[in-house]
Amino acid sequence: MAKIKMKKKSTSTDMTAMCDVAFLLLTFFILTATAKVPEALPVDTPSSTVQTKLPDSDLAIITVGKGKDGKSKVFFDIKGREIRKRTLEGMGAKYSVNFSEDDKTKFALMDDFGMPIAGLKQIIDMKSADRSKANQPGIPLDSLDNQLKDWLLVARRAAIDIDNKELQIAIKGDAKEEYPQIKRIMDILQDQKINTFNLVTGMRGKDF
Repeated sequence: MAKIKMKKKSTSTDMTAMCDVAFLLLTFFILTATAKVPEALPVDTPSSTVQTKLPDSDLAIITVGKGKDGKSKVFFDIKGREIRKRTLEGMGAKYSVNFSEDDKTKFALMDDFGMPIAGLKQIIDMKSADRSKANQPGIPLDSLDNQLKDWLLVARRAAIDIDNKELQIAIKGDAKEEYPQIKRIMDILQDQKINTFNLVTGMRGKDF
């Protein structure tokens, strides 16, 4: 009896529709994603399982870590554009440094900074990419020139004037940072009767 030969069907698959979907998804994520701004003072925060999210406004972040030159530095950031503007005005008046309206607008869009008030205009005038690469010396906080104390005080007053809220404080310290530097910042907070503040940490899995 003669064998019946089965006709072989083509195993190729038309991938045109799949490619279209892939490119649509790729385009969507590119257009909706937000680029991460390089940190002026990158720090490796300690790990924690706490998931409390920091607010997007009425917040001051004090960053402590080692700069590119290996020296311990302190940077400062304020969340809230109007509060940033008002704080810059107050610091300019306190230290007799004139800031233009353009300076205030640029400063309101900046992230953290680590410059003494006298040299802050140099950082404000830079582009964002150049600002993150600049070797900023850090904000002075010694007994003779404690500008960090003044930044905190003026920013707290600005938050109350604008939003009628107490400014929340967060410390973002490197996991390898020495304790005396962190304690110095905590002493500044306690001098202003700030006994409650947040510690910024990185996420890690829970231990089972």
